[in-house]
Parts: sequence; structure tokens; C-alpha cells
Amino acid sequence: MNDMTVATPEAKVGITESAARRLATLIAAEPGDGLMFRVAVTGGGCSGFQYNFSFDDTRQDDDLVFGRDGVTVLVDAVSLDLLKGAEIDYVEDLVGASFQVRNPNATASCGCGNSFAA
Repeated sequence: MNDMTVATPEAKVGITESAARRLATLIAAEPGDGLMFRVAVTGGGCSGFQYNFSFDDTRQDDDLVFGRDGVTVLVDAVSLDLLKGAEIDYVEDLVGASFQVRNPNATASCGCGNSFAA
């Protein structure tokens, strides 16, 4: 494995305390050790791009690594172009609970918040 790729401050992807706490709970409930939270952007959704969240136990060579409170978040270099300066949050409200991305690069988003245009 290569040394950790370092992002410049403006390329950072932030993680709120709420998101880190929820991720730690979810990871602890999964079998195995060393799980990390992967955030990726792919084409699709009603606005052009969509967020994909998954757990991964392997870091790829082009992954940038971000963390908070013991939780590791992976973002591939291509997705980072669309996520620079974004913040991942975990929100609970009357409608339900979900991870949300506050993305300054999004010029428009759909009503559900899972897809965006850049």
C-alpha cells in the first residue's frame, strides 16, 4: 500500500460529529476489522450525478483518506473533483434518518438530495 494521499485544505471532505458517531456504530455492527466508509460519485440519478456510500476494507492507490473520531472515509480521486469542500452529515428528523452531503460544487440537486448537477 502506498503512503496516504494528502489532499490540500480546499480539497478536503469534512465529516460531522454526528456522521462519525453513526458510522462508528454501523462499522462496529459489521463483521470483520478495518472497515472504512467509501463515498463515491457516479453518473446517474435525476440530476446527473449521484452519491454512493459503501463499506470497504481495502484502500485503492488513488483514494484520499479523511477521518474523524476513529472513522476512516475513502474518496477516490475522480470523485474528489466533485466533492471538494463537501461535508458529510448524518441527519435524523421526523421523515427518517440519512447521510447527507453538503456539496458546494452542486449547482442543482433533486428533491431527495441523493443526486446533483455540477
